[in-house]
Amino acid sequence: MTMPLDVERLADLLRRAAKAEILPRFRRLGSGDVRSKSEPSDLVTEADEAAERMIRAELEVIAPSALFIGEESVAAEPDLLGKLADADFAVVVDPVDGTFNFASGIPAFGVMASVVWKGETVAGLIYDPMGDDWVMAEKGAGAFLRRPDGEAVRLSVAEACPLDAMVGMASPGYFFGADRDRILANLAKVRFFANYRCSAHEYRTFAGGHVQFVLYNKLMPWDHLAGTLIAKEAGGHVARFDGSAYLPSHVDGGLLVATNEDSWHMLREEIIGH
Repeated sequence: MTMPLDVERLADLLRRAAKAEILPRFRRLGSGDVRSKSEPSDLVTEADEAAERMIRAELEVIAPSALFIGEESVAAEPDLLGKLADADFAVVVDPVDGTFNFASGIPAFGVMASVVWKGETVAGLIYDPMGDDWVMAEKGAGAFLRRPDGEAVRLSVAEACPLDAMVGMASPGYFFGADRDRILANLAKVRFFANYRCSAHEYRTFAGGHVQFVLYNKLMPWDHLAGTLIAKEAGGHVARFDGSAYLPSHVDGGLLVATNEDSWHMLREEIIGH
């Protein structure tokens, strides 16, 4: 397909925003530079807001017809999120994914962007400011680790394995009540699971073949559109808990990503349960 936006140009924009607005603030945030949003651990910093402003301003020049959906823009204007379902062309941005880590001085955060065209995600990018590289994918073209010198390494998910040998990423903090109890109990069936508090690095870890699954309950498009496309292009199987396809307009229904369809069904039965 013809890409509605030059992905290489978008990748460069994410990198420049990180170097100009994010990295200079890392471990240098003042007490007034960090604020809570929905709960004490849901944070926004001056870096998030400044980076998003820079990315948005440049996209208005290079992609003026695109609907811009940024995490911080939606926080300021919640009705903006509902426009994504009907947009012919949109760019969805998370200026600092892993803000809790960033604000805590933990070097596990990323900058993510995805391109949505006529209701489907057609490009996804995850930039790691600390490693200075991208994991990226275009629909139908595979997933790659790309470095600033142009070197590109094709990514592939891990080999399938039995449930008790699986290693995965899971975010049980957004399950509640009996669902949370059940999920946490069932996760004892896998070898072990982790949570980086950063979907950017969790998806990178999955697409690089280092874990067999990722599991989420909270679905915001800036957290998952780029990563799920990259996961699929690396060979993984992606679906909501009911088995339906995950689309840019979805904000609920849970999300399970596995190395293949058989592993997905095994995990759905054994971990999600009923």
